[in-house]
Amino acid sequence: MLRTLSFAAVLLASSPAWADERTVTLAVENMTCATCPIAVRMAIKGVAGVKDVNVDFAKRTAVVTFDDAVAAVPQLAEASRRAGFPAMRKE
Repeated sequence: MLRTLSFAAVLLASSPAWADERTVTLAVENMTCATCPIAVRMAIKGVAGVKDVNVDFAKRTAVVTFDDAVAAVPQLAEASRRAGFPAMRKE
């Protein structure tokens, strides 16, 4: 019994802080063709902590769901920018 309690205590003590899953919409520039959203999605998806990315070519947006303990909005925008598609948080 003591071993089980000790094991549970170690698990609780070593588990990471519970992070919130956040969703943000980015306005994305320079998307001029049907393949651009694929490049934007791949770039943002490469950021650690990103769970999902949906890019809308017609609206020029990317809706990103991510773990805010691992990633932040500036990192998401920077990943898109590096791929050639400057992005900023859409209010």
